[in-house]
Amino acid sequence: MLAALAGFASAGQATAHSTLISSDPADGASLPAGPRQVRLIFDEPVHREFATITVTGPGGTRWDGGEPVVSGGSVTAPVRPLGPAGEYVIGYRIVSADGHPVSGTLKFQLTVAGTGTPGEPSNSGAAGPAEAPGGVIPVWPWLVAAVALLVGGVLLALRLGQRNR
Repeated sequence: MLAALAGFASAGQATAHSTLISSDPADGASLPAGPRQVRLIFDEPVHREFATITVTGPGGTRWDGGEPVVSGGSVTAPVRPLGPAGEYVIGYRIVSADGHPVSGTLKFQLTVAGTGTPGEPSNSGAAGPAEAPGGVIPVWPWLVAAVALLVGGVLLALRLGQRNR
């Protein structure tokens, strides 16, 4: 029983989730002009029907300009011409090839104000998909369930073995 538990504990997750490996603009970048698009590159393909990218600017204004386009591990989304100088946040939420949602945020600074106007705010009032609830179920409940089943099976086998004597 201890060997089985050790095997479960050392195995880790069976599949890894997608990891963001690069972005354009880069996280923490200072830009004199707003980007025309946001491009995120992940280490494995992502599901195209669940990809979301938002761009939020000063005062919670929205600057994303349309639906993202997914090609393998690359997710690209248009950005409206930016307005005020300040911090902009790119929020993303994708679904890994293994079916798990992955979300996060990146920030960049616009150093020179642009002439753009923001889009309509979202109905939820949230800054982006990265703030949405959800995520991955931790491994420990599965380990507890496996140990409980194993112990129950051993006890049942011992009880049935005693009846047959």
